[in-house]
Amino acid sequence: MLGTIGGQAQAREPLRYLALGDSYTIGEAVEEGGRWPVQLVARLGRDGIAVSEPRIIARTGWTTDELSAAMDAAEPLGEWDFVTLLIGVNNQYRGRSIETYREEFRGLLRRAIELARSRPERVMVLAIPDWGVTPFAADRDRAKIAAELDAYNAAAAEISREHGVAFVDTAPISRARGAEAEMVASDGLHPSAALYALWAEAAHPVARDLLSR
Repeated sequence: MLGTIGGQAQAREPLRYLALGDSYTIGEAVEEGGRWPVQLVARLGRDGIAVSEPRIIARTGWTTDELSAAMDAAEPLGEWDFVTLLIGVNNQYRGRSIETYREEFRGLLRRAIELARSRPERVMVLAIPDWGVTPFAADRDRAKIAAELDAYNAAAAEISREHGVAFVDTAPISRARGAEAEMVASDGLHPSAALYALWAEAAHPVARDLLSR
């Protein structure tokens, strides 16, 4: 990115990016370059929006409270130009209530906004994908999984709107394409880099708009 000082073009520092989540953000079973936050940064770079390599606080299996505890352990996290949040699948997998998710997600979103220098317009939430379409879920109640995740995503979208935060509904992409062999990682559960590319494609115009403000 370039700024102008005294009529001279000056290079700006890349925007600092913090990605918060679980296995879907750390990219379980894919190479680092296949993670959706990394692919998103590459897309933004092609637009001329320089974003640093994302700082990722995420781990496979984390629930909302575990992500919050990890953020506590990582303090001081400082300030960021862009923060993304994708969390909740493990709450659903462990059978936790939607009420608990709502409360804990709201707390995480408020923390994300604070980390983005109290600018909700620099925070973006992604939907939880429907893991029920994957081979891993072949012997499970797929309709029940879908209904529960729809409720979780509806809660996340509502809370995001309340806080003026962009919500990118990538769930339909995962539901439509997530069962295809090339869209599933080798573990039969997590997305492949190809499916993460579709998430990054969906998130890209939203992120571009947010970071152009």
